[in-house]
Amino acid sequence: MGGSRLFHILRFIRNFLFSWMNREFLIFLFFLFLSGTFWLLMALNETYEREIEIPVQLVDIPKNVVLTSDTTTNVRVTLRDKGFSLLAYLYGNKTRTVKVKFNTYAKKTGVGVITSAEFQKLIFRQLFNSSQIVSVKPDKFEYFFNYGLKKKVPVRLNGRILPGQSYYLSKAYFTPDSIEIYASREMLDSIKYVNTELLSIKNITDTLVRHVALYKIKGVKYVPDKVKISICPDVLTEESVEVPIVAVNMPDGKVLRTFPSRVTVTFTVGASLFRTIRPEGFKVVADYNEVTANPSEKCNIYLRAVPHGVRNARISVNQVDYLIEEQ
Repeated sequence: MGGSRLFHILRFIRNFLFSWMNREFLIFLFFLFLSGTFWLLMALNETYEREIEIPVQLVDIPKNVVLTSDTTTNVRVTLRDKGFSLLAYLYGNKTRTVKVKFNTYAKKTGVGVITSAEFQKLIFRQLFNSSQIVSVKPDKFEYFFNYGLKKKVPVRLNGRILPGQSYYLSKAYFTPDSIEIYASREMLDSIKYVNTELLSIKNITDTLVRHVALYKIKGVKYVPDKVKISICPDVLTEESVEVPIVAVNMPDGKVLRTFPSRVTVTFTVGASLFRTIRPEGFKVVADYNEVTANPSEKCNIYLRAVPHGVRNARISVNQVDYLIEEQ
């Protein structure tokens, strides 16, 4: 029963395909395909220019050499040839990695240079005879090396870190905070620190840990080439303490008394730091020299010192009554 049903289906399809109308349609499709094929063959027989990328790899590097630049890069080569050949370059395996022997171009100065003309000679070996090289970019390939010269330098932040509203940046640190760099002796002498890549981090309200790359310097190798930055924001809170007023520049035998003798200092500080803040860390002063130079009923007082981590510190009053006494 199943075989009979399948037979009827196949016969229906055959009759449908070879009916008069569909036979005309199939003929139309055949000639459409044939004309498309001829057009494609004619198009591929035309001459075009196309840019392709060819990998370049440095090989046979001596064991005592430290490469301070990449051993592999890509060059962009613009070729002129017929479409058939360009298809082979773009979608086939015609172009392979160009291998450059280290000692062929290495110089005593710690630099190896391969010019565009030399590149073309290396690339021509794997091209069709009909292909022409129009251009090679970059116009030269440089590699840098030394024989183990290095030094340790600190890592610095390059960019901005902005905490969220009502927060402040408690601390930010790198792990590791210093790295080793390999370069020529002249560059090692000139480099004092290494920057991170440009960072822009905003509205931080919680601890953030991120791995960041280092800003690349031509001819310099970093070990490691990435560092971890830990950013710790803290909530700002407003607090106040009572601080005594201290007289300064007092001559022997004189005493300056203020009324009141203590003032309120209001400030903002991170919630985690508040427990470490003591009134002794603030210093509010009245200057005897200023008082005697400009006598008046009141003297000015100044906030001269605050503990580490305190922000926006201010005193409740700027002038107080005073009395100078003889001892």
